[in-house]
Amino acid sequence: MGFLGKALKSGAALQAARIVQREMAKPQNQRKAKELLSKVTAKRPR
Repeated sequence: MGFLGKALKSGAALQAARIVQREMAKPQNQRKAKELLSKVTAKRPR
């Protein structure tokens, strides 16, 4: 299962990375990501 498990995990990780990349190319998702980042950085104490 070691080699087969690694092959399945890497294939799943590659597919997940492709989906994330495709979704982040959409303008509405880029806007949401920027808003979330600004909220997180604004709440962080300095």
